[in-house]
Amino acid sequence: MSYAIELLIGWQDMDMNGHMRNTAYLEKAVDVRLSYFATQGFPAAEFNRRRFGPVIMIDEVRYHREVGLLERLRGTLALSGLALDGSRFRLRNEFWRDDEQLAARIDSTGGWLDLDTRRLVPPVAELALALNMLGRTDDFAELPSSLR
Repeated sequence: MSYAIELLIGWQDMDMNGHMRNTAYLEKAVDVRLSYFATQGFPAAEFNRRRFGPVIMIDEVRYHREVGLLERLRGTLALSGLALDGSRFRLRNEFWRDDEQLAARIDSTGGWLDLDTRRLVPPVAELALALNMLGRTDDFAELPSSLR
């Protein structure tokens, strides 16, 4: 299943050169990911209730085209890597302009953090299912477990 949402680029997303700032892309990527998890029964309040949540350890951003103020982007989410136990994941966000030009691609590698023990844990079954329902990228790879 592919996942996408529409985003509007606002004043707070701009840099001094008049285009979307690099950290705004990272913030929009989080918005897309959390929106997807919410549609799968895991809004922020549910993560908090269960005392665990996603933690990102690596973000890699590649820029392709400029984006300006009040432009719309389609933010997509796909699975580009997953450990067999689900404890580590790599998610790919892509941001597409209205003219179907790719503006940026972000690959984020992370895991699931138990908020009480501060240790990485495998996801609960419902969340593992939600991850596996995401469309996979052409370069999808099995990742090593985060568990020791």
